[in-house]
Amino acid sequence: MKNMQKFILFLAFLIPLGMFAQTKVTGVVTEKGTGTPLLGVNVILKGTSTGTTTDFDGNYQLTVSNGQTMVFS
Repeated sequence: MKNMQKFILFLAFLIPLGMFAQTKVTGVVTEKGTGTPLLGVNVILKGTSTGTTTDFDGNYQLTVSNGQTMVFS
């Protein structure tokens, strides 16, 4: 019985943590016409100051929460 109570308490604390899960998003920014990777593009989470810049090959990596919007400029 005590093991069952501990298991239920464990789940009660574990489930809310999933709501705050973050995901690492990666990608490549390219020019539409030629497919050439774009260096120095700002990738920012809308409404925040959190962001990154694309590298020489147009790659970026950013950690986002569910529902956040990325802005490219």
